[in-house]
Amino acid sequence: MNSTDGVRLTREGPVATVTLCRPDVLNAQTPAMWAALTTISRELPGDVRVVIVRAEGRAFSAGLDLSIARGDDDSSLGALAQLPPQECAERIAGFQSAFTWLRAPHLVTVAAVQGHAIGAGFQLALACDLRVLADDARLSMAEVTLGLVPDLGGTKRLVELVGYSRALELCLTGRRVGAAEAAAMGLANAVVPAAELAGATDDLVSAVLAADRGAVTEIKGLLAAAAGRSYADQDRAEREAQTRRLADLAGRGE
Repeated sequence: MNSTDGVRLTREGPVATVTLCRPDVLNAQTPAMWAALTTISRELPGDVRVVIVRAEGRAFSAGLDLSIARGDDDSSLGALAQLPPQECAERIAGFQSAFTWLRAPHLVTVAAVQGHAIGAGFQLALACDLRVLADDARLSMAEVTLGLVPDLGGTKRLVELVGYSRALELCLTGRRVGAAEAAAMGLANAVVPAAELAGATDDLVSAVLAADRGAVTEIKGLLAAAAGRSYADQDRAEREAQTRRLADLAGRGE
Protein backbone atom coordinates (compact mmCIF):
# COMPACT_ATOMS: atom_id res chain seq x y z
CA MET A 1 0.00 0.00 0.00
CA ASN A 2 1.37 3.39 -1.01
CA SER A 3 1.98 5.43 2.12
CA THR A 4 1.06 8.62 0.23
CA ASP A 5 -2.52 7.79 1.23
CA GLY A 6 -1.43 8.14 4.85
CA VAL A 7 -1.63 4.38 5.46
CA ARG A 8 1.02 1.71 5.01
CA LEU A 9 0.51 -2.06 5.00
CA THR A 10 3.30 -4.52 5.81
CA ARG A 11 3.11 -8.22 6.37
CA GLU A 12 5.17 -10.85 8.13
CA GLY A 13 3.68 -14.31 7.78
CA PRO A 14 0.24 -14.43 9.38
CA VAL A 15 0.56 -10.91 10.82
CA ALA A 16 -0.38 -7.80 8.87
CA THR A 17 0.51 -4.38 10.24
CA VAL A 18 -1.47 -1.31 9.24
CA THR A 19 0.41 1.89 10.06
CA LEU A 20 -1.01 5.40 10.01
CA CYS A 21 1.82 7.50 8.61
CA ARG A 22 0.96 11.18 8.78
CA PRO A 23 2.94 11.96 11.94
CA ASP A 24 3.39 15.61 10.98
CA VAL A 25 -0.37 16.14 11.57
CA LEU A 26 -0.64 13.60 14.42
CA ASN A 27 -2.11 11.07 11.97
CA ALA A 28 -5.26 13.11 11.48
CA GLN A 29 -7.58 11.05 9.31
CA THR A 30 -8.95 11.79 5.85
CA PRO A 31 -11.40 10.11 3.48
CA ALA A 32 -8.37 9.05 1.40
CA MET A 33 -7.01 7.18 4.41
CA TRP A 34 -10.40 5.53 4.95
CA ALA A 35 -10.47 4.47 1.30
CA ALA A 36 -7.00 2.98 1.74
CA LEU A 37 -8.10 1.06 4.83
CA THR A 38 -11.11 -0.30 2.97
CA THR A 39 -8.87 -1.41 0.10
CA ILE A 40 -6.61 -3.19 2.56
CA SER A 41 -9.61 -5.07 3.96
CA ARG A 42 -10.54 -6.30 0.49
CA GLU A 43 -7.06 -7.34 -0.54
CA LEU A 44 -5.79 -8.89 2.70
CA PRO A 45 -4.61 -12.47 2.04
CA GLY A 46 -6.72 -15.21 3.57
CA ASP A 47 -3.85 -16.65 5.59
CA VAL A 48 -3.51 -13.48 7.69
CA ARG A 49 -4.63 -14.21 11.23
CA VAL A 50 -3.77 -11.04 13.12
CA VAL A 51 -3.88 -7.39 12.13
CA ILE A 52 -1.98 -4.79 14.16
CA VAL A 53 -3.07 -1.17 13.81
CA ARG A 54 -0.36 1.27 14.87
CA ALA A 55 0.81 4.78 14.06
CA GLU A 56 4.01 6.69 13.48
CA GLY A 57 5.05 9.57 15.67
CA ARG A 58 3.86 10.74 19.05
CA ALA A 59 0.12 10.22 18.54
CA PHE A 60 -2.08 7.36 17.40
CA SER A 61 -4.51 9.72 15.67
CA ALA A 62 -5.76 13.19 16.47
CA GLY A 63 -9.04 12.35 14.76
CA LEU A 64 -10.63 13.85 11.69
CA ASP A 65 -8.40 16.18 9.66
CA LEU A 66 -10.34 19.40 10.15
CA SER A 67 -8.53 21.17 7.32
CA ILE A 68 -10.27 18.75 4.95
CA ALA A 69 -13.51 18.48 6.91
CA ARG A 70 -13.93 22.26 6.75
CA GLY A 71 -12.70 22.57 3.17
CA ASP A 72 -14.68 22.86 -0.02
CA ASP A 73 -14.24 19.46 -1.65
CA ASP A 74 -16.92 16.78 -1.86
CA SER A 75 -15.69 15.07 1.33
CA SER A 76 -16.09 18.12 3.54
CA LEU A 77 -18.71 18.30 6.25
CA GLY A 78 -20.39 21.12 4.37
CA ALA A 79 -20.62 19.06 1.20
CA LEU A 80 -22.04 16.10 3.10
CA ALA A 81 -24.65 18.34 4.70
CA GLN A 82 -25.89 19.38 1.26
CA LEU A 83 -26.52 15.81 0.09
CA PRO A 84 -29.98 14.21 0.19
CA PRO A 85 -30.32 12.24 3.47
CA GLN A 86 -30.04 8.80 1.86
CA GLU A 87 -26.98 9.78 -0.15
CA CYS A 88 -25.35 11.31 2.92
CA ALA A 89 -25.98 8.12 4.90
CA GLU A 90 -24.53 6.02 2.08
CA ARG A 91 -21.41 8.19 2.00
CA ILE A 92 -20.97 7.71 5.75
CA ALA A 93 -21.49 3.94 5.32
CA GLY A 94 -18.49 3.99 2.99
CA PHE A 95 -16.43 5.75 5.64
CA GLN A 96 -17.56 3.20 8.25
CA SER A 97 -16.30 0.31 6.12
CA ALA A 98 -12.75 1.48 6.83
CA PHE A 99 -13.34 0.59 10.48
CA THR A 100 -15.89 -2.24 10.59
CA TRP A 101 -13.74 -4.80 8.78
CA LEU A 102 -11.52 -4.91 11.85
CA ARG A 103 -14.33 -6.82 13.58
CA ALA A 104 -14.18 -9.64 10.99
CA PRO A 105 -14.64 -13.06 12.65
CA HIS A 106 -11.59 -14.65 11.00
CA LEU A 107 -9.18 -11.97 12.26
CA VAL A 108 -7.91 -10.90 15.66
CA THR A 109 -7.12 -7.20 15.53
CA VAL A 110 -4.89 -5.31 17.94
CA ALA A 111 -4.51 -1.54 18.31
CA ALA A 112 -1.18 -0.25 19.65
CA VAL A 113 -1.99 3.22 20.93
CA GLN A 114 0.38 5.98 21.96
CA GLY A 115 -0.39 9.61 22.64
CA HIS A 116 -3.70 11.05 21.52
CA ALA A 117 -6.48 8.86 20.12
CA ILE A 118 -9.23 11.39 19.57
CA GLY A 119 -12.57 11.05 17.79
CA ALA A 120 -11.95 8.94 14.71
CA GLY A 121 -8.67 7.85 16.32
CA PHE A 122 -10.48 6.55 19.38
CA GLN A 123 -13.03 4.82 17.18
CA LEU A 124 -10.27 3.16 15.16
CA ALA A 125 -8.81 1.76 18.38
CA LEU A 126 -12.29 0.66 19.48
CA ALA A 127 -12.81 -1.15 16.17
CA CYS A 128 -10.00 -3.53 17.12
CA ASP A 129 -10.59 -6.56 19.31
CA LEU A 130 -7.74 -5.76 21.68
CA ARG A 131 -5.98 -2.57 22.72
CA VAL A 132 -2.48 -2.10 24.13
CA LEU A 133 -1.93 1.43 25.43
CA ALA A 134 1.26 3.31 26.09
CA ASP A 135 1.19 5.09 29.42
CA ASP A 136 1.00 8.43 27.61
CA ALA A 137 -2.20 7.50 25.75
CA ARG A 138 -5.12 9.92 25.91
CA LEU A 139 -8.51 8.84 24.57
CA SER A 140 -11.41 11.11 23.73
CA MET A 141 -14.73 10.77 21.89
CA ALA A 142 -14.62 14.40 20.82
CA GLU A 143 -17.24 14.52 18.06
CA VAL A 144 -19.65 16.38 20.32
CA THR A 145 -17.29 19.37 20.35
CA LEU A 146 -18.05 19.79 16.63
CA GLY A 147 -21.78 19.31 17.15
CA LEU A 148 -21.50 15.81 15.66
CA VAL A 149 -22.05 12.23 16.81
CA PRO A 150 -19.55 9.35 16.71
CA ASP A 151 -20.42 7.63 13.43
CA LEU A 152 -17.52 5.30 12.59
CA GLY A 153 -18.75 2.21 14.42
CA GLY A 154 -17.45 3.06 17.88
CA THR A 155 -20.59 3.55 19.97
CA LYS A 156 -21.65 -0.08 20.40
CA ARG A 157 -18.16 -1.27 21.31
CA LEU A 158 -17.80 1.62 23.77
CA VAL A 159 -21.05 0.67 25.54
CA GLU A 160 -20.02 -2.99 25.61
CA LEU A 161 -16.69 -2.13 27.22
CA VAL A 162 -17.63 0.54 29.76
CA GLY A 163 -21.43 0.40 30.11
CA TYR A 164 -24.13 2.84 29.04
CA SER A 165 -23.72 5.53 31.70
CA ARG A 166 -19.96 5.82 31.34
CA ALA A 167 -20.17 5.71 27.54
CA LEU A 168 -22.78 8.47 27.59
CA GLU A 169 -20.61 10.62 29.84
CA LEU A 170 -17.58 10.17 27.59
CA CYS A 171 -19.51 10.98 24.43
CA LEU A 172 -21.37 13.97 25.88
CA THR A 173 -18.35 15.62 27.46
CA GLY A 174 -15.61 14.65 25.00
CA ARG A 175 -13.19 14.61 27.91
CA ARG A 176 -9.80 12.99 27.60
CA VAL A 177 -9.19 9.74 29.42
CA GLY A 178 -5.66 8.85 30.46
CA ALA A 179 -4.20 5.37 30.08
CA ALA A 180 -4.61 4.36 33.73
CA GLU A 181 -8.28 5.38 33.79
CA ALA A 182 -8.83 3.69 30.43
CA ALA A 183 -7.47 0.44 31.85
CA ALA A 184 -9.68 0.74 34.93
CA MET A 185 -12.72 1.24 32.68
CA GLY A 186 -11.92 -1.82 30.59
CA LEU A 187 -10.81 0.05 27.48
CA ALA A 188 -7.28 -1.38 27.54
CA ASN A 189 -5.99 -4.93 27.69
CA ALA A 190 -2.63 -3.62 28.88
CA VAL A 191 -0.88 -0.34 29.67
CA VAL A 192 2.89 -0.26 29.27
CA PRO A 193 5.65 2.37 29.17
CA ALA A 194 5.73 4.04 25.77
CA ALA A 195 9.13 2.52 24.97
CA GLU A 196 7.67 -0.96 25.48
CA LEU A 197 4.54 -0.56 23.34
CA ALA A 198 5.84 -2.42 20.30
CA GLY A 199 7.24 -5.28 22.36
CA ALA A 200 4.10 -5.68 24.46
CA THR A 201 1.98 -5.73 21.31
CA ASP A 202 4.20 -8.36 19.73
CA ASP A 203 3.99 -10.50 22.87
CA LEU A 204 0.18 -10.38 22.77
CA VAL A 205 0.15 -11.24 19.08
CA SER A 206 2.50 -14.18 19.67
CA ALA A 207 0.17 -15.53 22.35
CA VAL A 208 -2.80 -15.30 19.96
CA LEU A 209 -0.87 -17.04 17.18
CA ALA A 210 0.09 -19.87 19.54
CA ALA A 211 -3.57 -20.91 19.73
CA ASP A 212 -5.35 -23.07 17.16
CA ARG A 213 -6.78 -20.82 14.43
CA GLY A 214 -10.09 -22.66 14.27
CA ALA A 215 -10.54 -22.42 18.01
CA VAL A 216 -9.67 -18.70 17.97
CA THR A 217 -12.26 -18.01 15.28
CA GLU A 218 -14.97 -19.95 17.11
CA ILE A 219 -14.18 -18.30 20.45
CA LYS A 220 -14.26 -14.82 18.92
CA GLY A 221 -17.63 -15.61 17.34
CA LEU A 222 -19.04 -16.92 20.61
CA LEU A 223 -17.95 -13.94 22.66
CA ALA A 224 -18.82 -11.30 20.06
CA ALA A 225 -22.42 -12.48 19.88
CA ALA A 226 -22.88 -13.35 23.56
CA ALA A 227 -24.34 -10.00 24.66
CA GLY A 228 -27.24 -10.33 22.22
CA ARG A 229 -28.14 -13.89 23.17
CA SER A 230 -30.06 -15.43 26.02
CA TYR A 231 -28.28 -17.97 28.21
CA ALA A 232 -30.09 -20.78 26.40
CA ASP A 233 -29.09 -19.44 23.00
CA GLN A 234 -25.48 -18.98 24.09
CA ASP A 235 -25.41 -22.51 25.51
CA ARG A 236 -26.63 -23.79 22.16
CA ALA A 237 -24.03 -21.73 20.30
CA GLU A 238 -21.30 -23.21 22.52
CA ARG A 239 -22.51 -26.75 21.79
CA GLU A 240 -22.58 -26.11 18.06
CA ALA A 241 -19.14 -24.50 18.06
CA GLN A 242 -17.64 -27.36 20.06
CA THR A 243 -19.21 -29.90 17.74
CA ARG A 244 -17.54 -28.19 14.78
CA ARG A 245 -14.20 -28.10 16.58
CA LEU A 246 -14.34 -31.79 17.48
CA ALA A 247 -15.19 -32.66 13.89
CA ASP A 248 -12.32 -30.54 12.58
CA LEU A 249 -9.84 -32.03 15.03
CA ALA A 250 -10.95 -35.51 14.06
CA GLY A 251 -10.55 -34.69 10.39
CA ARG A 252 -14.26 -34.74 9.67
CA GLY A 253 -14.78 -30.99 9.18
CA GLU A 254 -16.51 -29.79 6.03
